[in-house]
Amino acid sequence: MSIRVGGVVIDVNDLDGLAAFWSRLLERDITRREDDWISLGPDLALQRVSEPKTAKNRVHLDLVTDDFAAAVARATVLGATPVGEMHEDLWQVWRDPEGNEFCVCVS
Repeated sequence: MSIRVGGVVIDVNDLDGLAAFWSRLLERDITRREDDWISLGPDLALQRVSEPKTAKNRVHLDLVTDDFAAAVARATVLGATPVGEMHEDLWQVWRDPEGNEFCVCVS
């Protein structure tokens, strides 16, 4: 028997808005759509929930890029906001438009 991670699901309130954000940020197409669920490829999905985000995420995505300046410029244009400064010249915490944290990391 083996157990493996099949994907990551982000809880959101605005399903279409956050799907547009993550789809454009990661340059991924929507591959599945249901009333309360959108998949962006085989390993990332968004799920509509009724409750708002109220605390720091306990799990987050580390997004790796070979062009940090371009990646954070795209994130900013799409509505993400930085949380503090870059750390160790390697990574910076960001929030998507609903406040879900993720990191942009230098490859």
